Amino acid sequence: MSGDQIEDVIRKYALQNAVFFKGRANPKAVMGKILGERPEFRSRVAEISPLVDSVVAEVNAMPPEAQAKAASEIDSSLLVREKRERTYELPPLADAEKGVVMRIAPGPSGPLHIGHTRVSILNDEYAKRYGGKLIARYEDTNPEKIDPDAYDMIPEDLDWMGVKIHESAVQSDRFEIYYDYTRRLIASGHGYVCTCDADAWRAMKEEARACPCRSLSPEECLERYDRLLSGGYGEGEAVAVVKTDIAHPNPAVRDFVALRIVDAPHPLKGDRYRAYPMMNLSVAIDDHLMGMTHVIRGKDHLNNTLRQEYIFGYFGWKKPVYHHYGLVNIPDTNLKTSLIKECISKGEYDGWDDVRTGTVRALRRRGIRPEAVRRYWVESGIKPVDIQFSWDNLYGMNRDIIDGESNRYFFVHSPARHAIEGAEEISGRAPLHPDHPERGHRDYLLSGRKEVFLSGEDSKAFAEAGRIRLKDLCNLEYSEPARYAGNDVSVLRRGVKAVQWVGPDGMAARLLMPDGSVLEGLAEPAIGAEKGDTVQFERVGFARIESRAPGGISAVFAHR
Repeated sequence: MSGDQIEDVIRKYALQNAVFFKGRANPKAVMGKILGERPEFRSRVAEISPLVDSVVAEVNAMPPEAQAKAASEIDSSLLVREKRERTYELPPLADAEKGVVMRIAPGPSGPLHIGHTRVSILNDEYAKRYGGKLIARYEDTNPEKIDPDAYDMIPEDLDWMGVKIHESAVQSDRFEIYYDYTRRLIASGHGYVCTCDADAWRAMKEEARACPCRSLSPEECLERYDRLLSGGYGEGEAVAVVKTDIAHPNPAVRDFVALRIVDAPHPLKGDRYRAYPMMNLSVAIDDHLMGMTHVIRGKDHLNNTLRQEYIFGYFGWKKPVYHHYGLVNIPDTNLKTSLIKECISKGEYDGWDDVRTGTVRALRRRGIRPEAVRRYWVESGIKPVDIQFSWDNLYGMNRDIIDGESNRYFFVHSPARHAIEGAEEISGRAPLHPDHPERGHRDYLLSGRKEVFLSGEDSKAFAEAGRIRLKDLCNLEYSEPARYAGNDVSVLRRGVKAVQWVGPDGMAARLLMPDGSVLEGLAEPAIGAEKGDTVQFERVGFARIESRAPGGISAVFAHR
C-alpha cells in the first residue's frame, strides 16, 4: 500500500472519530481503528504514528460541519455510529421468586434530594422486576423536623423519578398500634420503663451494666407505662425501653429506647400525642404488619437491623431479607434540609429547586432526566463498598439522553457589538442538529445593518488576535468596524479561533448557572420557535429553557 493510500485510511478514521467525539479526534483511537482494519500495519506502527498525529491535527483544525461533510464524501456510512447497547442489571434478590413487598421510608422534613433517590430507585427496580409491591411509609415521628409541605412534595418527586408507589402510610396515623405492641413487650418482660437520668443510663449501657429500672417487674413497668401515656411524666423524665442483651459486644445494640416524651406539637396531630415512638420500634412493627419481604437500605442501618431483629424475635415474626449497600459521599452539594430551609427563609435561595442545592427539584429544573439518575444508581449497584458520587458521570449519562434531542443555538453573554464592512451581504447556514438534518437549519443573512455580537471574552480575543471566524458564517479581520475576510474555513488550520455570535436580531437571553450566578446576553432568534425542553448553546453547554416570552428566554444551565 502506497503512502497516499495509508494517509487515506488514516484520514477516513480521523474524520469519523472527530464526528463522533465533538470535533476532536483521538490519535490512539484512530490508530486502533487502522490496526483493526489493517493488522499487517502492526509492524509499521513506529512509522505510521507520526503520520496519524499529523492527519489528526489537520482534521481537528476543521470545523465540525466540514469534518462531517468530508467524512460523508468518503463514505456516508462513516457517519453511522454502531450502537452498542450495554445493559446493567441489579443482582437477583434471595427468596424473591414468589414476589416481593418492599418499602421506602422518607422522613417528611422537606423534598427528596439526590441521596434519597438511591434507595427509592433500587427498591422500585426490584419491585418492578419481581412484580411486587412498593410501599411509601412516611416516618414522621420527630415532630420538630417535619415540614408539612413535604407530604405533598415527596410524592411529586417520586412520581417524576418514575417510582411506582402501590400503597402509602403515615406513621403518625399509627401511634396507637405502636403503643399496643410496646405494652405487649413490657408485659412479656422484654421491655421496661426507665426513669434514670439519660446520660447515666447511656453510661451504664457502655459499661454493659443494667440500670435499676431494668429489673423491675412487668407489673411495675406497666404502671409506669400507663403513667407515661397519660402525661404523668415530663419530657426527659421517662422512656420506654426494649431489652436486648445488656452484655452484647456492640454497645449500640444493647437496650434501646422505644418511646420517648416530646412536648412539641405535631404538624398533623397537634397536641394529641406526647409519647413518640423511636425509629427502631415503629419500623420493626410496620415492616411486619405491612408484610415486608425484603428491606434494602444503606449499611449505616446495620445496627438498626440488629436492634429490630430483637423485636421480630420476641413476637415470633418472620424477618425480611435484609440487604445493606455501601454509603455514598456526595461532594460539593447542599443536601441538608434544615440548612436549605434556612437559606430559603433568608432569601438566599429562591426555593427548594434552587440550582445550588442537590434536591430532586433542582435536578429537574436543570434538565437532568430521571432516566439518567436511575441509570446511575443501577450501575452503582447494591454492593456493600462505599462509593464517591460523581456528578460528571451523572452528567455524562444525562448527555447520552438529551444530546440527540437538543437542538443547537448560539448564545453570547456580556455581548460586545462589532459592525462589519467589506461585503454587501453575508449569508450562512447551520443545522439545528448535526446528526439530524431532517430537522432543518438556521439560516443567517446580514445585509443593510451588518453587525454581530460576540461574548465579551471572545471580543477581547478578537482584538488581541486580529482575526476571528464567526462559526457557520465568515471570517473577520479586526478593525473599527471589523472587515469581512471571506469564508475560507482553512483559516482554522492556521490557528484562527471560531466563535459563536448573534446578529442584530438577537433576542435577550438569561442563563442561570449552577453556582447561582446569571449570564445575561443574547441568543439567536431561531430559539424563540424551539419546542423542545433542552437545547445546547454551542461551546457553552446544555440548558433547559425555563420560560419564553416575546422579548426573550430564560434558561437553566445543565452541564457541558
